[in-house]
Amino acid sequence: MLSLNRLKFKLNVMACFDHPAPIHYEPGVTSHDSSKNATLNLAAIRAKYLEEAANFTEEKLTSLNPYKQFTKWMEDAVNDPSVEEANAMCLSTASAEGRPSSRYVLCKGFDEAEGFKFFTNYGSRKAKQMFANPYVSLVFYWEALHRSVRVEGKVKKLPAQESDDYFHSRPRTSQIGALVSAQSTPITGRSVLIQKNNQLEEQFKDEAIEIPRPDCWGGLVVEPEMIEFWQGQSNRIHDRIVFYTNEAEGLKDVPKDCRRDGENGWIFTRLSP
Repeated sequence: MLSLNRLKFKLNVMACFDHPAPIHYEPGVTSHDSSKNATLNLAAIRAKYLEEAANFTEEKLTSLNPYKQFTKWMEDAVNDPSVEEANAMCLSTASAEGRPSSRYVLCKGFDEAEGFKFFTNYGSRKAKQMFANPYVSLVFYWEALHRSVRVEGKVKKLPAQESDDYFHSRPRTSQIGALVSAQSTPITGRSVLIQKNNQLEEQFKDEAIEIPRPDCWGGLVVEPEMIEFWQGQSNRIHDRIVFYTNEAEGLKDVPKDCRRDGENGWIFTRLSP
């Protein structure tokens, strides 16, 4: 398991392709205009990628195992000073009726034996949706590297002991914060949270007293059926290499002659950008 709770990579990592240059924007974009009717011309914004960026070919994969490839990209992101929170991921869920919603959470670990882990309040909107409809997607986006990873799969709860262990590894202020907030429920004002936080800080001011993990807070893990790696290219013909499990719904749309065998039963292919 690669823990993302306290990432301190000190690795001499070999790049699988050159690091792209910073993004530049094309002219003609109005942004800070004092005019009342000024608008931001989003249609004119174009990221300019490094002209000499090497193509992300199958031969340049770190591994034919998507978890090893993800580890390589995560390490690159963590070691890049321009990437602030490498483990931030957009989690998209859907209600039982199919209504989607998205938000950012922090990935706190991943490995092939289980999947991608994160922690949240089980009473939150996202958790309620996941319990009603376990199919979710994750997106990591590292703008400085012009890279993105998409994950699709099913989510399930982590064992209570693992949730306990992670909860008590957090700062005490964060532990108290989990007790303070009944996530996603309406409140009359911030003062409600401040008052409860102050009460709990007083209750647990003796650090010898263990703060109990609330039953409504714990870990979840996404078991992937699909992992896609996207690398931006200067000519807009971006590289997309996607790995599927045999059970993945998307695999049925991949012709036999486009499939390649990866490691540990994974099947991969290249997608049009």
